[in-house]
Amino acid sequence: MSRLKIITVLVLIVSSTYAKEYNVLDFGAKADGKTVNTKAINKAVKACSETGGIVVFPAGEYVTSTIYLKSNVTLYLQKGATILGSTSMDDYPPNIPDYKFYRQGKILRALIYAENCSNIGIQGEGLIDGRGDRILKQDGQPVKSYGERPHVIWMVKSKHIRVRDVSLRNSALWMEHYLACEDILIHNIDVYNHCNKNNDMIDINGCKDVVISDCRGDSDDDGITLKSTHEMPCENILINNCVISSHCNAIKCGTESNAGFKNIVVSNCVIRPSKDTVPTYGTKIGTSGISLEVVDGAEMNGVSISNVVIQGTVVPLFIRLGNRARGYDKDKPNPETGSIQNITISNVTAYDTWNYTSSIVGIPGHNIKNVTLENIRIFSKGGGTEEQAKREVPELETEYPEAVMFDELPASGFYVRHAENITMKNVEFHFMENDKRPALYLDDVIGMKILNLSSEMDPSVPMIFGRDIKNVFVQNPLPDKNCKSVIELSGADSKNIRLTEIDKKYFEKIFDVTGGADKKDVKTGVVY
Repeated sequence: MSRLKIITVLVLIVSSTYAKEYNVLDFGAKADGKTVNTKAINKAVKACSETGGIVVFPAGEYVTSTIYLKSNVTLYLQKGATILGSTSMDDYPPNIPDYKFYRQGKILRALIYAENCSNIGIQGEGLIDGRGDRILKQDGQPVKSYGERPHVIWMVKSKHIRVRDVSLRNSALWMEHYLACEDILIHNIDVYNHCNKNNDMIDINGCKDVVISDCRGDSDDDGITLKSTHEMPCENILINNCVISSHCNAIKCGTESNAGFKNIVVSNCVIRPSKDTVPTYGTKIGTSGISLEVVDGAEMNGVSISNVVIQGTVVPLFIRLGNRARGYDKDKPNPETGSIQNITISNVTAYDTWNYTSSIVGIPGHNIKNVTLENIRIFSKGGGTEEQAKREVPELETEYPEAVMFDELPASGFYVRHAENITMKNVEFHFMENDKRPALYLDDVIGMKILNLSSEMDPSVPMIFGRDIKNVFVQNPLPDKNCKSVIELSGADSKNIRLTEIDKKYFEKIFDVTGGADKKDVKTGVVY
């Protein structure tokens, strides 16, 4: 390294270590838990922005309404410091960002707000409490409507953002909302958000280059959510080493998908039931562990999820391509049908789940493509009935995507429909109660490899049911006891089904054909 580079590095280290401090007490703030300190705090932020540095909150309680962050300013909460959101609605001015997105002009307020800022942050060992269940209008009535309620943190079109180490509590809306931002690090924060409706933990909305690591969150609504409600996709997102609880969806990518998602990695995470026992939305144990969804056009491409444990949730895994086709700009045409492809989910254990089956579901003419599930173990309630096994599942093409939208599906383990090039390797299903549904139900699937499928089975049902499926390869299926067959094939469009390494002692027959399928389209390899 050259001498010039060494000097530059040392200057950066020194400037970071000795950032100029602006103590809010010096600007007239009072840490008494009563005085509204908005003017004093924003005065400190303005002064800090002129040189760059940190705005320091010593131990104590600071009541405030909207803090307007500025470039080169970090709010630093020392141990024992608490920022308390004002409980008067009049203290929160509306903000309409100069940026087109869905809900522009409909969500307006935040306790901490930044727009078009750079090099900003919130750090320290203190606490921010939005008191979102206590904000009242002038007439003494609580603030109920979606748009009126403030976020705790809302950042728009900003970059180089650092939020770390702080604890966050009780937002009136989403706890954190990052809209069209770039270069975000959210590290080692602790979130509890159970005081109002729409209490998400973190919403990353069309942002780029984001790392969320070593965080703990417990929310009534969704936990960590990636969405896109404007012209920018979510891309280059890493979620790592987090513990998440939610009454709804713990980790979700989708629901709103106008510009799509690419290059998403989720690893080494624990999903567990909430400490809160009375959900506003969802269920006590959570609606889904992981949901991947595209319903408003655009593309989801390149998602890797690995090393995840899911305790509870009604549905462990949910992948959905729909066609709600809701645009973010009324002056533009509605989006065309999107796509989902190149998804890998591996090393996932889910237990204490309900019998609302995991699923991969596209729509007619638009298949979900290139999905690999490997080393997946699901321990669920079971108890599925013969009636459920015979259900015709509605398409619900334009409906809001939700892991429970199809009710109990006709598979005990995984339901796959309108999909292409799917691989399942070392996937196993276990049940607390006997289940009379096939482990896998395949409908309109083109190209699928099923390797070492293991499942507890009812003797009267096939391990796999397939309707109008093509180019499906099944190797070494492993039921826990005798069952009807490896696969029951239905539909005249079913073609080229290959079965091999079949231990016939587990099956009454190797395969069955019904509903117009032809046994000539089934080929068997090694049977022993």
